[in-house]
Amino acid sequence: MTLTNLGAILNFAEALEGQDREAFLALADNPNCSENKSIFEKFAKECQKNIKTIQRTRRENVTEMILEPIQNFSRQPYEITFEGCGVMERGEAIKACRTLTQRAEKFYTTAAEKFKAQPEVGRALKRIGKKRCGQLDRL
Repeated sequence: MTLTNLGAILNFAEALEGQDREAFLALADNPNCSENKSIFEKFAKECQKNIKTIQRTRRENVTEMILEPIQNFSRQPYEITFEGCGVMERGEAIKACRTLTQRAEKFYTTAAEKFKAQPEVGRALKRIGKKRCGQLDRL
């Protein structure tokens, strides 16, 4: 399915952050990852903050949601799900976390490029992407 406007992109971004938040919470509750519990909980909190940023961006740019069509942007490359986060081994969990974070960073970078005519939206998406990229350093 293609993402054809600001509303669709922000809806997908909100869903992506929600999905990642749930995965991070499951990883935090995983007994095999107890030594990384605090970092996974922190990542989940950051996802919740990102959801609020996305919602605020939508509210502040509601008039542009209809005006700016987006071309050649599909959600398919960014649709990833992880089953069993609560029982993964530690190495597997770290790898899953890296995959989620890299996917999110790539999505936000690509989405930000689609909004050159709306710099405030592009900046908000880039900022979220940079935050998610910073998670890789903390792993």
